[in-house]
Amino acid sequence: MMTDEEKEKLIQIALQVRSHAYAPYSQYQVGAALLASSGKIYDGVNVENAAFPVTICAERVAVFKAISEGEREFTAIAVATANGGMPCGSCRQVLAEFGLETLVIIADGEGNILHESTVGDLLPGAFRSGDLPR
Repeated sequence: MMTDEEKEKLIQIALQVRSHAYAPYSQYQVGAALLASSGKIYDGVNVENAAFPVTICAERVAVFKAISEGEREFTAIAVATANGGMPCGSCRQVLAEFGLETLVIIADGEGNILHESTVGDLLPGAFRSGDLPR
């Protein structure tokens, strides 16, 4: 169980990194802060592209940064947007790959928590490695 102070730290990091988002098309800046089981925090921002399909979300940037440094287990992720937008389906699927119990904290631009749930609650019936034929 995370303390309120731990949640607040993640939210503040997500809010701070939002300013680094590259969102010239949508102007929708997203910041994420991912807490690995090791205790290390990885941040991420959305990076848009003129070829829209290759845009990447802040949540996946944070996960990919963590994975590239050897992390495989996560405790929580805070996502901050101006209006408290939820993770997209692709982000939910990527998070599900590493655990359905990861806490997802959604905050608005003022740092107010608008939603808390697990990845499993956000993606019921998630496609997982056990669904692949062996």
